[in-house]
Amino acid sequence: MDLLLLTVIGVLVIVAATSLAGRLGVAAPLILVLVGVAISYVPGVPRFEIAPEVILAGVLPPLLYAASVNMPTVDFRRDFKAISGLSVVLVLASATTLGWLLPLVVPGLGFAEAFALGAIVSPTDAVATSIVRRTGVAPRLVTVLDGESMLNDATALVLLRTAVAATGASVSIWQVGLDFVQAVVVAVLVGALVAAVSLLVRSLVEDATVATSISFVVPFLAYAPAEHLGGSGLVAVVVAGLAIGARGLVELRAEDRIAEEVNWRTIAFLLEGAVFLVMGLELRPLIADFEASGQPWSRLATVTAIALAVLWVGRSLYVGLLFLGLRRDRKASARHAPRLATFREYLASDDAQRHSQRRRERALQAIARREADLTFYEEQRLGRRDGVVLVWAGMRGCITLAAAQTLPPDTVQRSLLVLAAFCVAGLSLLVQGGTLSWVVRRLGAESDRTEQRREQLRALLDALGEVADARCTEVRETGLDGRTIDPEAVEQVRRRRTPAAEWEWAGDDGPERDRRLDDFTRLRRVVLDDQREALLDLRAEGRYDSQVLDSVLSRLDVAEIAAVRRPHP
Repeated sequence: MDLLLLTVIGVLVIVAATSLAGRLGVAAPLILVLVGVAISYVPGVPRFEIAPEVILAGVLPPLLYAASVNMPTVDFRRDFKAISGLSVVLVLASATTLGWLLPLVVPGLGFAEAFALGAIVSPTDAVATSIVRRTGVAPRLVTVLDGESMLNDATALVLLRTAVAATGASVSIWQVGLDFVQAVVVAVLVGALVAAVSLLVRSLVEDATVATSISFVVPFLAYAPAEHLGGSGLVAVVVAGLAIGARGLVELRAEDRIAEEVNWRTIAFLLEGAVFLVMGLELRPLIADFEASGQPWSRLATVTAIALAVLWVGRSLYVGLLFLGLRRDRKASARHAPRLATFREYLASDDAQRHSQRRRERALQAIARREADLTFYEEQRLGRRDGVVLVWAGMRGCITLAAAQTLPPDTVQRSLLVLAAFCVAGLSLLVQGGTLSWVVRRLGAESDRTEQRREQLRALLDALGEVADARCTEVRETGLDGRTIDPEAVEQVRRRRTPAAEWEWAGDDGPERDRRLDDFTRLRRVVLDDQREALLDLRAEGRYDSQVLDSVLSRLDVAEIAAVRRPHP
């Protein structure tokens, strides 16, 4: 009963804080952290501690899955260089710097323990980046931050595992690299396998409720085997989510996708709020443990200040170098652009006819994809203001606190390390998260792509209309599946270029009405399939904004559901 009451109260607090945040103009995670801290000091509230495994194995997998399954794979591919650098190189550099620096100022702290703290505080948090989405920054910047926060957890946890092992024995740099490669390779294989099996099973299930229920266990099916085999469970979850998000538009039904989206959005909302609330509730026991250790508060302040300084300075330097590299890559790609036009002319020439049509089509699609990438990099450049936002948006969150609590009890100065990790996470949330909106406004880094998206939406709808007209004209002349289709049904499908379902045209109840509705439903689904296939081809080429494409694909899903649900008399 106590657990049930706490759960109900927690949900109500999350809902209330989210509603209040909108009115105050403050990010809900910040309010939840402060509410958690305040509750922990209310007289009579018991000591609140949660096992780190609950966060690492129970909360983070579904959160990362919810984020990755909605991540446009085209956008992720385009900025993978930046994402991988922030996720691996920056985490390793930050952890190593703290490993060498902290022992110089903290008596009795060794390199392994300091390196462990560096690994703990280095990764940005997937939950913390939810604050960034509300600031109106460039969508490309949000993609980089989301991708970084999804992948850097694996780097941090592998480094932490190595640092803990190094406290009892020496560990070589080659062993660290081997552990990391093994963790990634195993995770990718497990994640891809789980995604393939999940899509296969769900495609055979006709009930949307059952299919959605299967999706609830996918993050854990990816996490547990990967960890057991020595891989990164979190990377396996991300790989599974990206694969399912990319193939779900082909393998799953529209009703399944809509049901899954709504349910996972709700789960992510509640878990995100619970994580920040728990962070605040755990402050009191952490302080009690630190006081019991007898260490001075000045030491905690020193460690926290050094860690934050290293993270901020290191991130600033790395982002500066990253943006210089991106600019150099963009200029080099622009110089090579004429080669794409030359290759396209070759494919249209007589000399290219010796290649198979399929091979030529694949080459043309690759050229179109590359040209779309160049247009994307040119139209959505990341400038200095975006760089400042990228630095300031690197907040820490629940992964930092959960990882810190996995330190063995006999770790030297464990209470100091754990509380310092909390202070780093808490201060980054309060300071950076609390001022991020102001920084974005001050820099003028808001990105308003409303007009561009409106134009692309009109173009996409026109393209879908052309697909529908072509199919309807063909069916009117030659029929569908070997038989003639009622002309009225063809005309009604032709008129429905936008998601809408009106059934009055079919007439009164009777055999004639049933036949027309059958014809309409069959042809409507065929047209929608053609339109979805056309959109997926355009998505593969990358010529349109991912958010616009996702919006139109969602409309097709709604239209498909409406088309197959026959009205009752």
